[in-house]
Amino acid sequence: MAGARLKDVAERAGVSIKTVSNVVRGEIRVAEQTRQRVLRAIAELDYQPNASARHLRTGRSGIIALAVPELVAPYFAELAAEVIAAAKKRGCTVLIEDTGGDPAEELRIACGLSDPLIDGVLLSPLSLDEAMLATRERRVPLVLLGEQSYRIPADHVLIDNSAAAQEATEHLLRLGRRRIGVIGQPSDRAHATTVQRMHGFLTALHAAGVPHDPRLAPDTVAFTRADGASAMRVLLGLDEPPDAVFCFSDLLASGAVRAAHEHGLRVPRDLAVVGFDDIQETGYSVPSLTTVSPNKREIAELAVDAVLQRITADAEAPHTRLTAGHSLVVRESTQPDSPPG
Repeated sequence: MAGARLKDVAERAGVSIKTVSNVVRGEIRVAEQTRQRVLRAIAELDYQPNASARHLRTGRSGIIALAVPELVAPYFAELAAEVIAAAKKRGCTVLIEDTGGDPAEELRIACGLSDPLIDGVLLSPLSLDEAMLATRERRVPLVLLGEQSYRIPADHVLIDNSAAAQEATEHLLRLGRRRIGVIGQPSDRAHATTVQRMHGFLTALHAAGVPHDPRLAPDTVAFTRADGASAMRVLLGLDEPPDAVFCFSDLLASGAVRAAHEHGLRVPRDLAVVGFDDIQETGYSVPSLTTVSPNKREIAELAVDAVLQRITADAEAPHTRLTAGHSLVVRESTQPDSPPG
């Protein structure tokens, strides 16, 4: 229906105009069944809320921003899709920003992009430090994603990286692998993600009584396929190369598998490989990749609800750390048909 009004949506959904307005504004206290009925009516009538008019009327536009370091990275692309879906269910629109890991850009976005129509921000910071973040001028509601820890007023959604890395390493140990390499340590500076994953890796080795050889942890620059392949070549050049490798991302693991193949090794018979992120391609690679799977949908749901709660309910409520789940998905890269050798 061209030019559909709020009243038309309310009549189609069998609810009050106020209920439709609450859904459009992203209010989280609307029953999910009712919300879905309203959203169907909005879609059927092609109702288009006027963000500027709504902003003038309510002080809110229903637009939230999501900023990630690298949108072309499959993990962040998949997470962005989940955030968009979660926001749409709540009647909100998502503006996607790619920061490139630039701290100045991350700070600009944390301030709401200097755009009064941005109600709140979901930010996955890479380079922004706590001191810079504390200087932000516009106190737009902010929810941080990822493992970087800041002592500032902001909600934070993350997974338990240390526990996830420990589970991945324990899986390799149960296979009888004892010389386990690890790919993902940065060559320049420690990052919360890599620190926590390394902690979980070392915890598992220590609990199993397996000593860690520092040579099995080559430096990497970034979480890319090329970096994974380069690090794997370093490991394969050792007098005693690893019989397994835990990679801090699926892209690193993909590069490691390629390098192993170039050296004539068979995965998993000669080298078991575990990744992290459970991006879609891991289930279709040859061999398919065993990987830690963060619950991206839960991360998105928790983050969107947190920012909407901050926008629509109580901006002064205590800030929280929300932990999403994870699981280890076991596939062909760690399921050998015979022992390594």
